[in-house]
Amino acid sequence: MPERRTVALVTLGCARNEVDSEELAGRLAADGWELVEDATDADVAVVNTCGFVEAAKKDSVDALLEANDLKDHGRTQAVVAVGCMAERYGKELADALPEADGVLGFDDYADISNRLQTILNGGSVEAHTPRDRRKLLPLSPVERQGADVALPGHAQEAPESAPEDLPEGVAPASGPRAPLRRRLDTSPVASVKLASGCDRRCSFCAIPSFRGSFISRRPSDVLGETRWLAEQGVKEVMLVSENNTSYGKDLGDIRLLETLLPELAAVDGIERVRVSYLQPAEMRPGLIDVLTSTDKVVPYFDLSFQHSAPGVLRAMRRFGDTERFLELLETIRSKAPLAGVRSNFIVGFPGETEADFQELERFLTSARLDAIGVFGYSDEEGTEAVTYENKLDAEVIAERLEHLSRLAEELTAQRAEERVGDTVRVLVESVDDEDGVLGRAEHQAPETDGQVRFTEGAGLTPGRIVEAKVVAAEGVDLVVTSLDVLEEAAR
Repeated sequence: MPERRTVALVTLGCARNEVDSEELAGRLAADGWELVEDATDADVAVVNTCGFVEAAKKDSVDALLEANDLKDHGRTQAVVAVGCMAERYGKELADALPEADGVLGFDDYADISNRLQTILNGGSVEAHTPRDRRKLLPLSPVERQGADVALPGHAQEAPESAPEDLPEGVAPASGPRAPLRRRLDTSPVASVKLASGCDRRCSFCAIPSFRGSFISRRPSDVLGETRWLAEQGVKEVMLVSENNTSYGKDLGDIRLLETLLPELAAVDGIERVRVSYLQPAEMRPGLIDVLTSTDKVVPYFDLSFQHSAPGVLRAMRRFGDTERFLELLETIRSKAPLAGVRSNFIVGFPGETEADFQELERFLTSARLDAIGVFGYSDEEGTEAVTYENKLDAEVIAERLEHLSRLAEELTAQRAEERVGDTVRVLVESVDDEDGVLGRAEHQAPETDGQVRFTEGAGLTPGRIVEAKVVAAEGVDLVVTSLDVLEEAAR
């Protein structure tokens, strides 16, 4: 009988990392590893790191050190770093953090089981040498589909590579070309990777250098994975990538998302399709129409504005201004008045004047956004903005960050108050004695946009869609009563 091998996956960062962790889980389970939730019960703790901004990198290092401490107190024998931070820094991270027994890049994912076994046996796996992954794919998008490059979450294997006797709960997520995938929780919501990488050259962002150039997954793979998730009890799928508005450009059809969304919504068992990571400059009338008028596709717009002062946007190598952004929001709300809109913003970008900052305030005050993320600028090595002059003092950035964060909190609370009295469709996500019944309305994405709390709990179960009336707001969160309860009370 094979020796029992246990592994725990600790996931940090965005929804794309969550998908990558489930791919790693599928590969490991298919090769006989037992997946455990608690790292203290695991022979190997695999930390899927985030390498986006300094705070996220610090969280990743802290998680690796915390996992390393388990070697003295539990079953854990090895700690391994994977994910964006491991990919971005490779040997540099391994040298700086000897507590990690392995630092594996994306190229190691296909052979993750053997890599972990080698480390568990006391051997060493050389940390990879970081490279600009944009240079691994052809410059022309239409030439990228056949490239032999490791792309987490994409189908890379030949049909015969997937074992025929997969463990229960593990499946090729999207047909014979698929990577393996194993769900790590029982949530009625799951992310589906639509594409990887990014061709934009925002001057503050290092992601393309370690995630690579943009490449779409084939529609058949996305549909197949969605069908498999529906069989696992998933009710809502969220499409994720670095830039969903570019989907299909390398497949010869920039409007492919408009065609795919109705097909995903028609998958048996799926009640919601949500699209994240949309670029304002790439929004098309046809895409807005599909997002606001297709049954089961929620009118939700995760728009990456970043700023609204035109001078700052140009320095960021982005496009737009306050008026154009407000016109876009007006167009969306003319078609779907209750549409959800969220965005992130950077304050203190090099050269940002007080007038620029006030322009951003003007936009936020007029935009009526449901969720707002605010970040203070910090240099990211390898980006163009590092070389910019006119850097703001840290104290000025901190002051602007605090001021805009307070304003964002007030504005999003006001927006939630505007929804009191509305009827919303809520996906029930959890039911327990302590927190009661919690879920999300269509304008709320998982983890980032607040939640809904029911005033009652009888008969409500996770995965159920409930029509409810908003009776109160608590910050960005809503309090609702199901229409069934209200109708019963009125009799």
